[in-house]
Amino acid sequence: MILRVFVLLMVFAGLPMAAGAVDRAAVERQYRDWLEQVVWPRAQAEGVARGTFEAAFRGVTLDWDLPDLVPPGSAARTPETQYQAEFGVPAAYFGRGKVEGAAEVGRVMARRHAGALAAAEAATGVPGRIVLAVWGRESGYGRVAIRYNAFEVLGTKGFMSTRAAFFTEELIAALKIAEAGHAPGSALKSSWAGALGQPQFMPSRYLQFAADGDGDGKADIWGSEADTIASIARYLEHFGWVPGRDWGFEVAVPASVSCTLEGPDQGRPIAEWVEMGVTRVSGRPFPEHELAGEGYLMMPAGRKGPAFIVTPNFYVLKKYNESDLYALFVGHVGDRIQYGIGDFRGDWGRVGGLKRSDVAAMQAALVEQGHDVGGVDGLAGFKTRRSIGRWQEAAGQGATCFPEASMKGALVR
Repeated sequence: MILRVFVLLMVFAGLPMAAGAVDRAAVERQYRDWLEQVVWPRAQAEGVARGTFEAAFRGVTLDWDLPDLVPPGSAARTPETQYQAEFGVPAAYFGRGKVEGAAEVGRVMARRHAGALAAAEAATGVPGRIVLAVWGRESGYGRVAIRYNAFEVLGTKGFMSTRAAFFTEELIAALKIAEAGHAPGSALKSSWAGALGQPQFMPSRYLQFAADGDGDGKADIWGSEADTIASIARYLEHFGWVPGRDWGFEVAVPASVSCTLEGPDQGRPIAEWVEMGVTRVSGRPFPEHELAGEGYLMMPAGRKGPAFIVTPNFYVLKKYNESDLYALFVGHVGDRIQYGIGDFRGDWGRVGGLKRSDVAAMQAALVEQGHDVGGVDGLAGFKTRRSIGRWQEAAGQGATCFPEASMKGALVR
């Protein structure tokens, strides 16, 4: 079936286009053909009725304002603008108002939904503070309006985006949700990325992890707080949350410990990090029960920002959103909710303002030199950060492990 989708898209891509620009009317016609020839047979095979399919796409057109679109006949390119906040400027992502606002409302929700949170933790081992922080980040505890038509978003991205195969699968899952009558109301609403309900599950994740937390026999992530709480906890449990372990600790990293040691593939017992001179910024020792457990150096802004020793649970949080900043936000807000801690001690500095295309150019240059940057996508993940550090060390420089504008000229020739 994937091959069939590919072949059809190749056929559509070969249709005539207006010179120098995308002929949107022609692309809309290709889109309708794709829905009928690719999506409908797959949906029908999955048990979706024709009436459900027609209702889903009645009045639906392509949404040309969505990011990362690749219309037929055009080439994919790295966008200059970063649309997703989780991969943007760290200082802005951790603005005082955002962090404390999420924690303040989270404390209210902790009291209001204490029973549901306790039940979810007993069933899954995931602490209530973590569930609350995810809920707060995803939908403002259900207060953020979700305004997009899920079928329009998923259809557009399934037909012409940089991740077309992924979104086509999610479109089929959304049709199955509609067929089963799970969603309230006449329309399935989503984020601009196609995520649903208060936990912001992609449709396939809803089918896997949506849970009934209030005992009414339904898994209503749109209107039920208890179901939302149970669903988030179930999701994190599935991806390996380790009960009894924390998510991580802010630390001071001495100059003798290279920032190139960052990453989940370079873990060691936390006791070894302590022996290397890594200390908690709070001045307190690491909890005794954590010392034998594996820990990982995590420096989301390299030497230009706060540093952390994180546990496997940090990477479970990344299964919700593949962003270091996201997982860090959730862990930190959860700690503020339960323990009342303050801001990070480390300052983010002036980092994260480069264009994605500039970072992608640096990544491509590093790949040519034999580095593994984790993909030329313009996003400074841990593999890109430590590759920059290794390049700096090879050049006899002190490693900072973060892309800066001054590096482009030296890297990209």
